[in-house]
Amino acid sequence: MNKTILKQAAFLSIFLGAALGVITVIPFLGDIAFWILMCLSAAAVILFMTKLEMLSVKSVQESAVLGAIIGFISFIGFSVLYIPLIIALAKFFQIYPNYGVSMALSNASLGLIIVLVIFMAVLCATINAFSGFLTYYGMDFFRILNEKEDEHFKLK
Repeated sequence: MNKTILKQAAFLSIFLGAALGVITVIPFLGDIAFWILMCLSAAAVILFMTKLEMLSVKSVQESAVLGAIIGFISFIGFSVLYIPLIIALAKFFQIYPNYGVSMALSNASLGLIIVLVIFMAVLCATINAFSGFLTYYGMDFFRILNEKEDEHFKLK
């Protein structure tokens, strides 16, 4: 995997994380957006890059490592927008989209927030490594199906 692919994946991950960070503030969409961030961000970025022919995943290890990188970076991008937004809404407007998270973040110290963000980013990286692994197998499965279908039509 070269540096260009990693830079493109990192940029897309930051963009996805930031977009989901803004969407997560919306009360009913927030839960769905957070679960997409935690579980499906690697799949979304890998499929997007594959669709645009920016990436061709060649092995399971490569997909898992790329998924972990995407998961970690997307959660950092998410946190950069979500945490200040939640704190500003709680402190200045007394709006608590997710009451427990809002209260915890608005009353926590900076060191605790940093530790929490790093812990959650590592957790997100682990889950998205598995998601990247499953994405590779799904893409490989559909590639084999398309080859067999093309082979079947050639015989007729």
